[in-house]
Amino acid sequence: MKDTDPFENPDLKRLELFIYLTPVIGFFPALWTLYRRQGTRYRQAVSRLSVTLALGWLLGYILLGAGADASESMKLPLLLMNSLLTSSYFVVSVWLMIRFSQRQSLRIPIVTQIADRVLGKYLS
Repeated sequence: MKDTDPFENPDLKRLELFIYLTPVIGFFPALWTLYRRQGTRYRQAVSRLSVTLALGWLLGYILLGAGADASESMKLPLLLMNSLLTSSYFVVSVWLMIRFSQRQSLRIPIVTQIADRVLGKYLS
């Protein structure tokens, strides 16, 4: 009898990449993939992109939230920018999922370069 991996199914591999692109939740399996240095180059590229987007959103969210707490006069504009940043992160993630389902490129010019240079250097 042939001993096969149940995750060798191409549909399951595509589903796994969809999970990587899921906002916030996909960060953890994508980071685990990069940490273990497993998978194809494409899988690692999608993981790097997902981790870069999530870390960028988290950094902006924390900084804008701290700025809103520290400044009474700029509280409303900073909270507005914080909500726009969060909404943008979710919209970009959904847009990437749609592009992935249409089998198009997932490259975002500046973000992909940062992901390849910074995360590619330390986690791939």
